[in-house]
Amino acid sequence: MAASTRSAGRGLDHLVLAVKDLEAAAAAYARLGFTVTPRAQHPWGTANHLVQLGGSFLEILGIDRPERIRPAEPGGFSFGAFNRDFLARREGFSMLVLDSRDADADIADFARRGLPTFPRFDFERVARRPDGSERKVAFSLAFTRIGAGDEAGFFTCAQHYPENFWTPDFQRHANTAADIAAVTLVAPDPMALQSRLAAFAGSDRVRVTGHGIAVETAHGSIEAVTPHGARLLYGVNSDPAGGEEPRFAGFRIAVADPSAAERAVSLGGLPAEPIGGRLVVPSGTLFGTALAFEAR
Repeated sequence: MAASTRSAGRGLDHLVLAVKDLEAAAAAYARLGFTVTPRAQHPWGTANHLVQLGGSFLEILGIDRPERIRPAEPGGFSFGAFNRDFLARREGFSMLVLDSRDADADIADFARRGLPTFPRFDFERVARRPDGSERKVAFSLAFTRIGAGDEAGFFTCAQHYPENFWTPDFQRHANTAADIAAVTLVAPDPMALQSRLAAFAGSDRVRVTGHGIAVETAHGSIEAVTPHGARLLYGVNSDPAGGEEPRFAGFRIAVADPSAAERAVSLGGLPAEPIGGRLVVPSGTLFGTALAFEAR
């Protein structure tokens, strides 16, 4: 599914899940019933495996050539350096990415809405398809900041060859995963993030929840909750690192058949527990990020 088919505003595009052992993390997601793409490399020193869903994806990211990572240019943003520095502190959900039709338009919109902006970043790489063939994929990124620090990153991603990226065989999963339903930020004062998260999403659909707020995007929701709220959603060890800066605790995957998801997780032998009507895989199992399966 290409991002251009979505409704107005920006929606959830993908999540960057930074890990120290890329192959072990990819294997863990496969054991949960996800189809994981072959390893790919970025020219700036990071590598990834993806989990493609109905209109969004997970990016399991590692540092494999640290000597290639460069610091950000003055006034710029370095994806590689951000994730390298994140991994020096902890593993986990490092960056939230929304879809984009035009990265330059996003940068202009961020500026109008009072969010920090950085120069557009363009790159391309080769993607390997299930039949072994290779196709070019290319992207334009628009970075911004929500908090003052680097505990959580935010950017938009415009795809230039979506027909080469999305592959139906990679979007079929034994756990019947359909899409990313929601992502969860933890913050001491979630209400303070309301205007900035809404500006990032280009959305005015914000609702107050029992433990914070939820911004309804064009495709999924962005939640900001208190540490107590994160524990209620994802279990007792779901509040990563602590501190004053917002940080990602976990995400929820919508599945077509919750029973199939439960079977896939059980067959994989990874621990999970029912919490609030969802099946939750704890952050300790998934390299610092909690995952919850819920009915679509």
